Amino acid sequence: MATTDKASPRDRLLEAAADLFYRDGVSVGVEALCRSAGVSKRSMYQLFDSKEEMLAASLERRRAWYEAQLTPADGPGAPATPRERVRDVFERLEKGSVTPGYQGCPYLAVLVELKDPEHPASVVARDAKGRMESYFREQAEQGGVADPAVLARQLMLVFDGASARAGARIERLDDGLALGTATALMDAAGMA
Repeated sequence: MATTDKASPRDRLLEAAADLFYRDGVSVGVEALCRSAGVSKRSMYQLFDSKEEMLAASLERRRAWYEAQLTPADGPGAPATPRERVRDVFERLEKGSVTPGYQGCPYLAVLVELKDPEHPASVVARDAKGRMESYFREQAEQGGVADPAVLARQLMLVFDGASARAGARIERLDDGLALGTATALMDAAGMA
């Protein structure tokens, strides 16, 4: 998502923040953010009370886009069964993980970097991870799993672990390892 000259200063700051925080981590300074966005520090502080507030707003703004990258859209050609929908998430993860610039899940990265559960960005990130777990639980329920909450947690462990390892360039996911692991968990849970 590139910033444009016609975007508002707030939009440019949020885009720059999302890009820089994802690429370089949450320790990016205010000066670098403002320079990247083409916005003065004074303007930034008129728009946001703090860098922390801007980080949280940038994560919130990107959440719909991020979720759309991972979960299948409804309509013709969409995965029909709960099992296919979960498999689709892992297929998308594997495909995305080998694209240039992939750094893993941005929400998990924020949680790991900040280590402060009360930080505004941690709250947004935890909510995003909770929404994904809820999606997995919903699919498990629809797939007739006896304990959908446990399967959802297991799938989150695979998703987060795979994305973190791929983001750190420890593991390549284009060999089906994450998908195979998720499929084995669904098999063991008896998911239709």
